[in-house]
Amino acid sequence: MKAKEMRDLSIEDLQAKCVDFAEELNKLRFQHGIRPLENTAKLKELKKDISRCKTVITEKTQA
Repeated sequence: MKAKEMRDLSIEDLQAKCVDFAEELNKLRFQHGIRPLENTAKLKELKKDISRCKTVITEKTQA
């Protein structure tokens, strides 16, 4: 998800997205521990999405 798209969401929606991203990341990490993932880039992408989400939340709360 792009930062531009995230800026259109409310703070509550962003917090829910962060939780969803974190759950998906944990799920993929667990799966990767059992067997190698086909697309390991998804882990990096999810970490970046979480940080983008937190950054946009911080921007909105300071504004």
